[in-house]
Amino acid sequence: QVQLVESGGGLVQAGGSLRLSCVASGSIFSFNGMRWYRQAPRKGRELVAGINSGGTTNYADSVKGRFTISRDNAKNTVYLQMDSLKPEDTAVYYCNVDIHPIGLGVTNYWGQGTQVTVSS
Repeated sequence: QVQLVESGGGLVQAGGSLRLSCVASGSIFSFNGMRWYRQAPRKGRELVAGINSGGTTNYADSVKGRFTISRDNAKNTVYLQMDSLKPEDTAVYYCNVDIHPIGLGVTNYWGQGTQVTVSS
């Protein structure tokens, strides 16, 4: 059974920083793409950042220059460093990972979400 567990969310003032972590556990052979999404109240879920197996990254225009996605395959972890936070970054943040479990095909998994609140 593969699970993703996120941590690092919380309340921060505008201009501050947070670092989100998402750790995968279970019988895992390898990882492919890793992504962070967010969903603000009364809005749809949006892609914030992604990183592929080669380390190539992509970002939503709204977070470019402020957020950094990274991965540590040895620790089964994907990170999202969020700097210069704005009130409009307030949302529930979800990690999303393509995982190749041992003995199975590549499957897409979601974390449970972690709340990020930025006060003005």
